[in-house]
Amino acid sequence: MAVSKELLKRFEILNSLSETALDSLASYSVLKSVGRRGVVINGGQQSDSVCFLFEGRLQGVDFTLDGREVGLYFVEPGDFCGELGLFDAEGQPESVIALTKSQIVIVPSSSMRSILQEHYALVEKMFIRMAGRVRQLSAQRALLGLPSTTGRVCGQLWMMLLKQEKINKEEGVILNPPTHQELGIMLNLSRETVTRVFQTLQSKSIVKRDGTSRLIILDQQMLQDLAESKE
Repeated sequence: MAVSKELLKRFEILNSLSETALDSLASYSVLKSVGRRGVVINGGQQSDSVCFLFEGRLQGVDFTLDGREVGLYFVEPGDFCGELGLFDAEGQPESVIALTKSQIVIVPSSSMRSILQEHYALVEKMFIRMAGRVRQLSAQRALLGLPSTTGRVCGQLWMMLLKQEKINKEEGVILNPPTHQELGIMLNLSRETVTRVFQTLQSKSIVKRDGTSRLIILDQQMLQDLAESKE
């Protein structure tokens, strides 16, 4: 499906571009629907596009040598992935899959490169986003080193809470929280282990589910203490 420049303006990283640049990008971009577990980016293959998420949720994943899936990061609406292909010919090392039915805007890398050459502010935003993802992956690796399963789960929730409070300006709430299976993939834990940790957190009134779209953090200090292995 064709893409309008008004749609591109919904992405924060693109909304400061000139009308001419937006018209150029829109003419080469397409809107694509991807079903649950659909592959958005094949890891290790040369990538020729950048993907902007309009609706849904994506996850960057990799695989261990024995074939186990490892979750690396989430891509939320308004965010993007596949940007490494803009700067070298190696493509994205990890794969990106859809966790729910999603709509993505696919922008050819060649078109993005042309715009980057003329808009330094966009280059700066790209590098800031890449630096943020590197920091996130480093923190994720540190989480995996925790011996306590409770510490890992609470650490992941604490990281998500801090990130979402900056974006959504809503304190003490994680919107569209990942499933226990998705958390387990990110933390190298079984779904059953994550479920047991959540049962404990709920029984101690630290977290509370509000349907499937909201996880309310009732005791932020205790969650942080558990994440930092102080309790």
